[in-house]
Amino acid sequence: MTAPENKEYLDFEAILTLLILMVLWGFNYAAIKYSNQGVSPAFTSTVRSVVASMCGVLYCVVKKQRLLHTDIMLLHGFIVGLLFGLEFACIYFGLVYTDAARSAVFVYMSPFVVAVGAHFLLRDDRLTFLKVVGLLLAFGGVISVFYGRPKTASNTMLIGDLLQIAAAFFWGATTLYIKRFMAGKIHPINTFLYQLFFSIPILLAVSFLFEPRWVYRIDPYVLGSIFYQSVVVAFATYFVWFKLIHNYSVSRLSSFTFFTPVFGVFVGVLFLKEELTVSLMIGLPLVSIGIFFVNWKRAASKV
Repeated sequence: MTAPENKEYLDFEAILTLLILMVLWGFNYAAIKYSNQGVSPAFTSTVRSVVASMCGVLYCVVKKQRLLHTDIMLLHGFIVGLLFGLEFACIYFGLVYTDAARSAVFVYMSPFVVAVGAHFLLRDDRLTFLKVVGLLLAFGGVISVFYGRPKTASNTMLIGDLLQIAAAFFWGATTLYIKRFMAGKIHPINTFLYQLFFSIPILLAVSFLFEPRWVYRIDPYVLGSIFYQSVVVAFATYFVWFKLIHNYSVSRLSSFTFFTPVFGVFVGVLFLKEELTVSLMIGLPLVSIGIFFVNWKRAASKV
């Protein structure tokens, strides 16, 4: 495969695409909360990966794109799938214990991982003073959210929060790994398929070990939420995200994901009736401003 041009800035098309992705990902947290009411978390994530993989295979058949590699890329694909499986096992189990609004903030610590990792692994995205200031601001926002639990918080909310933070590290590691070892070397659909396909046995094993019952209740809301997670998010939006990773700077892409916690929080408040705590109102702006500052200097140089 011919390596695509790695654009050093986000053009209007990329920015508009990212904003649409962030809105859809923000709604995904509410969808997971709905599906958790009828189907166990890890099993739902397994079904999600299976359905999205089937969509990806159909895409490859229609476009006559190869499904699997027989070289080192297959190993890289397995590692990406492992990271992805661990990420979503943490997200789905975490949402059993914590609010969707809090989850949206913690998972989007991922850009911190990308910013620091890119400094050491990608060589073209070094940490600067402004980036460090941004990381500290965002970290302060996360700490604010972490300690400001809502009045209805259970004793197990801490477990959910920690699982979401772990998911953030796995997501950041996945982004860095793809950019370092796979971007420009294989088609984005293969990156997408490897991530989903190799996550299936991991998620299924987690479900077997920790979920004695997989289905509690099936109704149109549960089925609709699983469809949304599988086809809209796991297939359509992730495929688009991987195409962006292959073509743009990961640090700049990650800096735009700060919009997702904003959408996620308000989806949780508006649709799930979750409490809008003072800590969330303080933490969200800090996280958003901090993540934006991580890459603001380089983005500003293109204006």
